[in-house]
Amino acid sequence: MKMRTFYTHRMVKSEDLNHHGTLFAGRSAEWFVEAGFIAASHLIPPANILCLQIHGMLFTRPVPLGAIVCYHSSVVYTGRSRLVTYIKVTLEQEFILDGFITFVSVDDEGKSRPHGIVIEAETPEEQALQARAISLNENKR
Repeated sequence: MKMRTFYTHRMVKSEDLNHHGTLFAGRSAEWFVEAGFIAASHLIPPANILCLQIHGMLFTRPVPLGAIVCYHSSVVYTGRSRLVTYIKVTLEQEFILDGFITFVSVDDEGKSRPHGIVIEAETPEEQALQARAISLNENKR
């Protein structure tokens, strides 16, 4: 299966701010996980997805009140039951942060189950993202 990118936009409102008057990292993490979940849910039913791990979020600059941020999310790697999403966040097309999230396909009892999905990386950029995702999950197979 080819990689597909989904776009989620969010406007930073006053309730999303930290004590410095910029986007609270916790709110961004919430939106980050949601964006990754949206990409994963296009491959398996949402009821069968659990978030296992967020692999880092490093902001390159503060995000001000009123900004509209865009979360670009793609499933870049799959294991037996894992789906690893890559999320990149931009503000007016400027890079703000990125990272990976590992989700797990589960059955009705919450036990991991194989999903049978294979993601094919076609471009050099996709291959590099897939290699990064594999390295994050190497010792967890």
